[in-house]
Amino acid sequence: MDLAKYIDHTQLKPDTTVDKINSILEEAKEFEFASVCVNPYWVEHCFNALKDTNVKVCTVIGFPLGATTTKTKVFETKNAISNGATEVDMVINVGALKSNNDTFVEQDIREVVLAAKGHAITKVIIETSLLTEDEKVRACKLAKSAGADFVKTSTGFSGGGATVEDIKLMRETVGPDLGVKASGGVRDLKTTQAMIDAGATRIGASAGKEILAGEQGTSDY
Repeated sequence: MDLAKYIDHTQLKPDTTVDKINSILEEAKEFEFASVCVNPYWVEHCFNALKDTNVKVCTVIGFPLGATTTKTKVFETKNAISNGATEVDMVINVGALKSNNDTFVEQDIREVVLAAKGHAITKVIIETSLLTEDEKVRACKLAKSAGADFVKTSTGFSGGGATVEDIKLMRETVGPDLGVKASGGVRDLKTTQAMIDAGATRIGASAGKEILAGEQGTSDY
């Protein structure tokens, strides 16, 4: 297994400096991670640094709350793609889901999927730590129905991250064809392997270097 190809090497903290971004870019090039995952402000910088490599640029949409309007999410998506992103991780409208407004949640996802289509894959962050089991299942089904490429556990900003149980549930819900991304709290090789064994096909982590070295990382997301 080429473990590096599972990892979105992530730096999403609000106080991220250019030095921190450049550090993850160098690590991404060295280890050939699947992507770097950064806030939209950094997309163009990362694209320019990685354009001669196989490392993709991933960014986040409606992050971290998911409560921006659909039009805002669509604009963010198109803008990120124009700056070089080829993967977008969007946050669902958690409040709408918990209000049983499934029609809106599905359409919110679909509009981002359509904005990205042909240019970037779409991963849908359902924010598992805020959801009941029924809500997790509904969110995954809505993402699949809307045409998303992945479902993803967490932003890492809502008090909880990926669990093996959630990955199993998400994989069972979406079936074998959609990607499942475990993100939030994945900091070491043992946890990474457990997530993959449970059905994850991508890992979001800022501790990618430590994971590959079999060491314990220290970052939160």
